Amino acid sequence: MLFNSVEFIIFFPFVTLLYFAVPKKYRYIWLLAASYYFYMAWSVKYAFLLLFSTSVTYASGILLDHVPHRFARRQEAFRKGVVAGSFILNLGILFFYKYVNFAEGLIVVFLRKFNISLSYSLHDIVLPVGISFFTFQALSYTADVYRKVIPAERNFFRYALFVSFFPQLVAGPIERPKKLLAQLAQPADFRFENARDGLLRMLWGYYLKIVLADRIAVVVDTVYGNFRLYPGWYLIVATVLFAFQIYCDFAGYSSIAVGAAKIIGVELTENFHAPYTSGSVSEFWKNWHITLSSWFRDYLYIPLGGNRKGRLRKYCNIMLVFVMSGLWHGANLHFLVWGGINGLFQIMGEILMPVRQRLIRLLKLTPDSLGFRLYRVVVTFCLVDFAWIFFRAERLQYAYAMIRSMLHADNPWILCDGSLFRLGLDEKDFRMMLSGLFVLIAADLCRRCKIPVREIIEKQDYPVRWGVIVFSVVFILTFGVWGPGYNAHNFIYFQF
Repeated sequence: MLFNSVEFIIFFPFVTLLYFAVPKKYRYIWLLAASYYFYMAWSVKYAFLLLFSTSVTYASGILLDHVPHRFARRQEAFRKGVVAGSFILNLGILFFYKYVNFAEGLIVVFLRKFNISLSYSLHDIVLPVGISFFTFQALSYTADVYRKVIPAERNFFRYALFVSFFPQLVAGPIERPKKLLAQLAQPADFRFENARDGLLRMLWGYYLKIVLADRIAVVVDTVYGNFRLYPGWYLIVATVLFAFQIYCDFAGYSSIAVGAAKIIGVELTENFHAPYTSGSVSEFWKNWHITLSSWFRDYLYIPLGGNRKGRLRKYCNIMLVFVMSGLWHGANLHFLVWGGINGLFQIMGEILMPVRQRLIRLLKLTPDSLGFRLYRVVVTFCLVDFAWIFFRAERLQYAYAMIRSMLHADNPWILCDGSLFRLGLDEKDFRMMLSGLFVLIAADLCRRCKIPVREIIEKQDYPVRWGVIVFSVVFILTFGVWGPGYNAHNFIYFQF
């Protein structure tokens, strides 16, 4: 069930109204049923995968919290075995559905180097929506119980709701058990302030998705779908636009998820913090997909030694984390390269830090000046956007071909001769897209400058608050990409 669908517009108010009508002690049962229905709207059979992952990690938590008497003398070995079993089973399922074709292909290519030929055909496997998200969320529970960060949850149905909570089930945010389980155990009363704040967040998410992301997608898909027909500056424009498309698409989903949960009385983690206003690639990754970045930090980077075992080990850990992040996004070499490039950017940024600081002193620059900060933001955006080429390209060789075309761009006149209006959007829609991006950039700058736009709106008088809400709804319905002939775009991160 898509957030940007009529089904969800009916589903969510119905679920919310009944949620607050049900006695508090039974509310989690109702939310659990609603969450499984939400997931089964895509596929009934894959709901059993969700249930299996839930059962395995629930059982691992019970075993970790209460070691059987016969294993008491080897308690730590037993607990490590439970964690290993939970990770192997869950990651094994993830591997089968997401990586088995990729792994077999790599093996065949490797063996060919030794003149060993194997017959190979792709398995017809449909990737269950959101499997990477709910698998990582469930595994964080096993790890936290093992570390004794939290006690094991004894109520299976409440734990099942933690794994399947529908606002963030298929594309995050990836919540930590300590935060979400506590809220599910003590459901909040209905509060008008929560409903108002949640609705504003949802409307912003719909603006990002329907008005911006789906409009930008038309241009990006046109150019990237036939990049040889649209060389040079066409590709440069499409690549810049894709940076905003994926941001609007994913941040839009996260905003709707956070807003929907807020209405119910549940606080989810913010997943984005104006990432394109970052002054370095390292800072960008602290502000982009925050819950996944922190998951890799806490459950991979730090256990590997983090920065505690020397500089070389630290750089190896950073690269491994980013390569794994690329692999998490998809079973393809271009995702691995994308992750590796971002890891390399971080490592080079740290290595060159002393050189940059010396140049700043020699040139007598002011690091806090507006001009210098703007320079850092532009450079960071260019580096991140370069990496996005490998993320968006369907194949690694396509990415190389696109980069060559952009490096030899010799058609700058397309920026002003109207050629851009023939990439799937007419002039009116193209200008609407640019105007919408201006609003997004302004909103992110306000957030970076700690100007709380939403809180300012909420403090206004009743007519002003509801005027903003009504205007937002009418604007989205009027200028959103939907209606006859519209093919609703899945959120990009559903494929992960």
